Amino acid sequence: MEFITSENIILIGSTLLIAGVLIGKSSYRFGLPLLLIFLLVGMGFGSDGLGIQFSDMGTAQFIGMIALCIILFSGGLDTKISSIKPVILPGLILSTVGVLLTALLTGLFIWWLSGMSWTNIHFAFLPSLLLAATMSSTDSASVFGILGSQKVGLKNNLRPMLELESGSNDPMAYMLTIILIQALTVNGSLSAGDIALELVLQFGVGIAGGFIMGKFTLWLISMYRRFGRKSTTQEDPSQAVSMISILIIGCVFFTFAITTDLSGNGYLAVYISGIVIGNAGLQSHKSITKFIGGMTWLAQIVVFLMLGLLVNPHEMLDVAAVSLLIGVFMILVGRPLSVMLSLAPLHKISLRSKAFISWVGLRGAVPIIFATYPVVADVEGAGQIFNIVFFVTLLSLLIQGTTVISSARKLKLVDDDSEEDDDFGIELPDELQSTLYSVNLTADKLAAGNTLRDMHLPAGSLVMMIKRGSRYIVPNGSVKLKCGDTLLIIQEEE
Repeated sequence: MEFITSENIILIGSTLLIAGVLIGKSSYRFGLPLLLIFLLVGMGFGSDGLGIQFSDMGTAQFIGMIALCIILFSGGLDTKISSIKPVILPGLILSTVGVLLTALLTGLFIWWLSGMSWTNIHFAFLPSLLLAATMSSTDSASVFGILGSQKVGLKNNLRPMLELESGSNDPMAYMLTIILIQALTVNGSLSAGDIALELVLQFGVGIAGGFIMGKFTLWLISMYRRFGRKSTTQEDPSQAVSMISILIIGCVFFTFAITTDLSGNGYLAVYISGIVIGNAGLQSHKSITKFIGGMTWLAQIVVFLMLGLLVNPHEMLDVAAVSLLIGVFMILVGRPLSVMLSLAPLHKISLRSKAFISWVGLRGAVPIIFATYPVVADVEGAGQIFNIVFFVTLLSLLIQGTTVISSARKLKLVDDDSEEDDDFGIELPDELQSTLYSVNLTADKLAAGNTLRDMHLPAGSLVMMIKRGSRYIVPNGSVKLKCGDTLLIIQEEE
């Protein structure tokens, strides 16, 4: 009886998804990052767990590439230019110079560690840099997932800065990884001119391709809507939103492919196109964003489950000691030192903010996906590189991922007065010239009184609903407001 059949593949895949979602629910109880749970579920079902065999690095790389395109595009779609304007400079410095310094510092440490007689890794300088390069970027899926799930405001524009960095630093790590693999597999040398040309092409074509394709996608959407208006039979609005969302997903992959074929960085291009589309005032924006958001979660779950299946935990035990040293170095020395050095000219960013940025150097799916590239390219020692990257990722998610918000509180960077993005699941019709926003009530905001008439809202504003814990209250004159209540407010646009 043949075990590998279409039905069994579907059975195993669906079982993994269901188990991951149900077990992932416990992450909120234990304070673990949700994506770490999916990674552990994949490991539990893998070769050293329930025995599912999956070792195809090429397939894993392809699936990871598709997932990363959706994740980065979704991050760009949710990025508001108004929120990142004040932090564009530090965000871009962190995503370029910061990544380069992290790779260099960590690479030098790995090279030094390889020279010790008591270690079981023996990497030359270039393989040491390659190992460091695969881990040099913060993971967008992890950062977006943790910051997005925590309804906590951060002072000093830290959240948009961290999201901008994590969304735009993968291209730098990718380029370093590819350049070092080429150097190791071709002639073992690096040409400064070739590296400079590669960086210019990757960044220049990536940015231009992302911007042009973002505008082209918007044109396709408007053309689709024009066709619908000219039709004698009106299309169902929900169907139109679904079709446009699918059109956008198609354009995301087209953007990645065409930019990569033109020697640009496809990951950067899809992120830029997401920003262009997300800030264009797209009709039915919220419904499209929710569709893309669901696709993003599916992509993240699939890639983390797959990567969990891919690793053999018993092989990680062989490099556990050195992986622990490398991970601790990255968390306590490499990342903090690269942040401090790269942001040193920006005196307006406080030391506490820099310390928090250093701590949110989360590793995740991206480093593991990049670690498959040396394996596919048959680089010497690629197996050790993959296992070390996986171990360091687990360590980062376990230590840093569980302490992001608590570290922000200890550094006094939590902004309790910030307006939340919680829209209570309500979406306004596009023709209604109004916006929704929510306000979390604190003791200071209730100092003038605890009724709606004491709130002194701007003209043209109306409180639609009050959220108190898990209850939703329809506002009226007799309701007494309490600390922790969230007000859903509709504001008439001028």
